[in-house]
Amino acid sequence: MGGMHGHSDGAAHVATCADCQARAGLRGLDVDLNRVWIGVAGEVWAREVGWVERTAGRLLRSPGLARALLTTPSLLLSWLLASVAVLAIGVLATHTSGEPWVALLAPGLAGAAIAYAYGPGIDPAFELSRSMVVSDRVVLLARGLAVFALNALLGLAASLVAGQAVGLTWGWLVPMTMVSALGLAGATLARSANTGVAVALAGWAMIVLAGRAETRDLAAAVTPGDLLPLYFVGTALCLVAALYATNGRRSEVTLWR
Repeated sequence: MGGMHGHSDGAAHVATCADCQARAGLRGLDVDLNRVWIGVAGEVWAREVGWVERTAGRLLRSPGLARALLTTPSLLLSWLLASVAVLAIGVLATHTSGEPWVALLAPGLAGAAIAYAYGPGIDPAFELSRSMVVSDRVVLLARGLAVFALNALLGLAASLVAGQAVGLTWGWLVPMTMVSALGLAGATLARSANTGVAVALAGWAMIVLAGRAETRDLAAAVTPGDLLPLYFVGTALCLVAALYATNGRRSEVTLWR
């Protein structure tokens, strides 16, 4: 009987220890999500509304969408300064070598910016933007258009400073559109901004290298030429893929890197 009693006490002790360990584990993993979201909301939404945001709010008819637009990662000052620096290097290289480096750099830069424009893991306001009455696609569209327009303006300004021909300038805007759509499709389908950047840069590099091998001329390699229909079809297909990736069913659970 004593042995049985001792065995019973030992089992009870083990169970008690297991319960204590479970409670300790749960206590250590306990997270106050309300407090976390309050902190995120306070950081993203509590700043004063500037004139740019007020203007965007009037144009978009949504103050929330305007705030989501201005918190786009690739529209932040650090990214803009990096873009300006890259294009400035392209201008200097163009003056030095005579090669169209601005036209070579601009599409790849825009593709990377579009890939980093939207998604969890890179966007501090992603979860909050998903709680708005507007859909994910509207936020994605507004951000994508804003990022593309800004990069196009930067590229045009760099082209003017570099003294490139107007025809060449408008020529690389078409590839830029396709590369941007490619980066967007890659990022949304793979749930990874880094994948989107890799796809955009790899696609543009293949196009340039193929054109360079055929024409032996970088200027000819970056102009649309016979590839113009392919650019239009590729842009349309990539946009369809991005819209599919951001529909309600597929975006319920999203883990981007």
